[in-house]
Amino acid sequence: MKTFCIRLPIITIVALLSINNSLAADTSEQIPMHSKGMSTYYVSGTINNSVTSDFLVDTGSGYVTINKKTLKKLNQQSSTEFVKKISAVMADGSETVVSVYRLATLKLGDNCVINNVEAAVMPGSTPNILGLSALKKVAPFSMSMTPPSLTLADCGTGDVIASM
Repeated sequence: MKTFCIRLPIITIVALLSINNSLAADTSEQIPMHSKGMSTYYVSGTINNSVTSDFLVDTGSGYVTINKKTLKKLNQQSSTEFVKKISAVMADGSETVVSVYRLATLKLGDNCVINNVEAAVMPGSTPNILGLSALKKVAPFSMSMTPPSLTLADCGTGDVIASM
């Protein structure tokens, strides 16, 4: 009888893990990537359901970053929320102080909606970057080169925007 009691929790745990894995598979989204040369890959996205942009996929960036031009468009068409200022270390090792804003939604592909994403605003006309402040929210994620795509595990749906 003790053997049965010990096995029951293990069977229950295995069953729960199977359910969780199947649920995660149901919410994953494959986002096509496109190259702009130099082995860099981009995905198309829409911020706050109003501004569309390409985002450089960069797992080395701690934040989603947007440039000042994108911020200006956002402020004309929707609202953003200032969060804080941070010291950002640039690719060349230099440091600069940048503002961080909260984006209500970042939609990637047709159905992957990420809510409440922090984005650092970079000076100049730097490319917008899809960094870890968004990617952590849809982890685990993976990249494939054939065909170029980004698979995100815990995506919301377009219905999330409608209900907000």
